[in-house]
Order: sequence, then structure tokens, then C-alpha cells
Amino acid sequence: MFESHHLRKPTGKSAFSGLGAGEPGNSGQESYVFPMVLGDMKGTTNSLTHTAAAMMPSPIFIWRFQVTLFLVSGFSCCKIGWDSVMRMNSDLRDLFLYEAFLYYNPLLLVTMMVWLWGVCLWVFSQSTISYVKIFDIDQNHLTHREIWKCSTWLTIIVPTSMTAYLYLYSHGEVSLAASQPVILYITFALVLVFPFDIFYLSSRYFFLKTLWRIAFPLQPISFPDFFLADILTSMAKVFSDLERSVCRMLHNQVATIAWFEADSICGSHSVAIPLMLVIPYIWRLMQCLRQYKDTKEKTTLFNALKYSTAVPVIFLSALKYHVLPDRWTYVYHPLWLISSFVNSLYSFYWDVTRDWDLSVFTRIFKFNKPTWWSDLLYGQKWVYYWVIGSNLILRCTWTYKLSAHLRHNYLTVFTITALEMLRRFQWIFFRVENEWNKISKSSIQLPMTDIPNEDEKLVDSSDHTV
Repeated sequence: MFESHHLRKPTGKSAFSGLGAGEPGNSGQESYVFPMVLGDMKGTTNSLTHTAAAMMPSPIFIWRFQVTLFLVSGFSCCKIGWDSVMRMNSDLRDLFLYEAFLYYNPLLLVTMMVWLWGVCLWVFSQSTISYVKIFDIDQNHLTHREIWKCSTWLTIIVPTSMTAYLYLYSHGEVSLAASQPVILYITFALVLVFPFDIFYLSSRYFFLKTLWRIAFPLQPISFPDFFLADILTSMAKVFSDLERSVCRMLHNQVATIAWFEADSICGSHSVAIPLMLVIPYIWRLMQCLRQYKDTKEKTTLFNALKYSTAVPVIFLSALKYHVLPDRWTYVYHPLWLISSFVNSLYSFYWDVTRDWDLSVFTRIFKFNKPTWWSDLLYGQKWVYYWVIGSNLILRCTWTYKLSAHLRHNYLTVFTITALEMLRRFQWIFFRVENEWNKISKSSIQLPMTDIPNEDEKLVDSSDHTV
């Protein structure tokens, strides 16, 4: 079961697999009658199939019905959530919204990334790039349709739980409200590690195994390993908020504002916040060192240096809550600004010159079936100007999220985190294209000088056997 790490399509058995095995003593007449009976059964089955197909609604109707239900569900959640918030005391409203946002913000960001990954797979399937070969997966992998199915359920479940949380709290059911995020987190954890062959077991197992290889790089680093690790660096805030949410759940602080004390166990000044922010960068740093051990390429050391520049940004920012104000203003704040500047420019340089290899513009994604939107992208220089300019801006604003002393405005931090995920989303296209170009070049046939011509084959008869 665990040999394959990709989705396996279910197979079926023929309904008549046991028919036709004649028993001893069957007469020739029986052998003659059986095909006629089977033919009648086949004709009856075909007619029933056509009748059932005619009675089934069209795929367009089903799609429109699902979209309508999706929109109605979203509108209902917004309406109930807004009414619940308006019932609360105005003095506690902002504090409670901050707490509710903290619990559900990580899962909302994960849902967004799943949607974006489905878009990536859809674009890859329309282009000439073989992402199956790049990620070394078989033909039974999860397609964009399965990914979008998962993201659709996430989009329904997470806001519904958040709406129930707001509604129950505003109506005085504090204990029931506190159970909503706890149940949601436990459910997601159980589904992820569920050992039975449902919910895409092989794909879930592959994902967990990749996370294990990222956390403990004890083997040669493959493309999926560092590709996912790079994506996790853009989701550092998810790690931080998950830690704070689980901390409050373990200390029975859900649906209460007592934890807003800055110096409490799960407060905003906790040392666990910078530790969780830095974990994805440490993982990626260890991967680079492992690659250097295996390949002895100095480029991997420069890549490791890039990830190490994020460490001073995170910990210098966290020092604001643990040093005197004057010392922060005149010593640590200037150091934080310098480290932020170095990290942003170094990361931007590496994206353009190494991850994307845009020293010479290449034609991105030659599509199998060109359309108006593919013609808008393919071979257009504005695409590269846009991706380079937006990457530079978002690399600089990403420093805002890594800085613990700038996390007081949670809506601003959420917006910047969402923009960072969009930056990573466009980074994926150019990174995958660059990897495909490397694979294509390495698979070029040997030079013609290394291939014997026909005359040499005729003269050399040493390989012939008479």
C-alpha cells in the first residue's frame, strides 16, 4: 500500500467474470442458448444505461448547482458572522476578532495555497512542460481537479467553523464556541494521518514523508524536497500562528481575552514566535548544506548563506520586547534595518539569476493549445518586467511579516502574507520552467561525432556472429 506515493485510480471487476465457465455435462444446446441470453442481457443493460443517462442532469447543471450552493454558503457565513460580531460589546469586539482571526488565519492561508497549487497544476497540464517528470511522479498523481476538490472542501469547512465560533460566543455559549477551533484542528490532524485507504492515502503519505525528509535531511535532497521547503518559507507565519493557537488550546485559553497579556505563556512577546518563524529557513539551510556534502558545489553554500540572512531579521526584531527602549533605538533597530536590506536584496538576486535564470529571457510555457490568454503570456517581455518588479517589491515587504515588533496590526500582516503567497505562486512557474530547461538540456542526444556512421558499421564486423 505504501509503495506508491500518488493517487491510485480505483479499478473494477466485470459483473460477468464468473459466467461462461461451463460445468461438466453441459449440452451443446446450453452452449448455444447462453450467448443468446447474454446478448439479451447486454441489450437490456445498454437500454437501462441509456435510460439512466437520460434521466441524469447535465454536467453543466450540476456545476451551476454546486456553484450556487457554494455562493449561498459563503453569503450565509458572512451574514451570520457579521450579525454575531455586532452583538458583542464594542470594547471587546476588536480583541475577540483578533483571537478568532488567530485560530483560523493559518487554515485560511493553507486553503489559499491549495487553491493556487491547483491553478499551477492546471497551467502545467496545458503547457509543454512535463511536471510529472520534474517531480518524479507517476501518471496516477493528483490532478488539478482533485486539488481543487480538496480546496473547495477547505473553503467550506474553515469559514463554517469560524462562523459557528462567532455565533456561539456572541450568544453566550462560550464552552461550545471554544470547542469549535479545537475540533477543527483535531479533525485536520486526524485526516492527515488517517491510516486507511480513503482521502487520497498515498498522496497524504507522500506529503508527510516529504515533510519528514525536509525536517531531517539525512538523505540526498530531491527536487520535491527543496521545492516544498521553499514554499514553507513563504508560510512562516502559518507556523507561528499554529504554535500560538495550539498553545492556547493546551492552556484552556480559547474564547477568552486573558491571553492578550503580552508576557503570558502564549502572549505576543513569547520567545516561541521567532523560533517558529525561523524553522522553515533552518530547514532550507540544512538542505543546502546537505547538497554541498553530496555534490561539493560551492553554489549550494551561497544558497545556504541566503537563508541564513533571514535569521538576524527575525531575532533582532524579537529583541525589541526584551531590551531597553534606548538600546533598541540606537543599537538593534539600525542592525535590523541593515539585515532586512541584505536579506531582501540577496533573496531577490537569487530568484532572478539562480532560481529563474532570467539573465536571458526565455519563452515561458509554450502551450499545447494556444488561447488568447496563453498568447498574452507566451514570449511577452512585459511578463518578465512584471515578475521582476513585483518580486522586488514583495521581497522587501515580506520583511514586515518576519518582524515580530510589527505584528500588532494583524490585518496588515495577513494582507502581506497573502501577497507573499502570490509572489511564491508566480515564482513556481519560472522555477519549474527553469528546471524543465535543465532536464531538456541534459537529455540531448550525444554529438554526432560519437555516433558511428553506416560505413563504419559495415566495415567493422567484430560484433557479427555467423
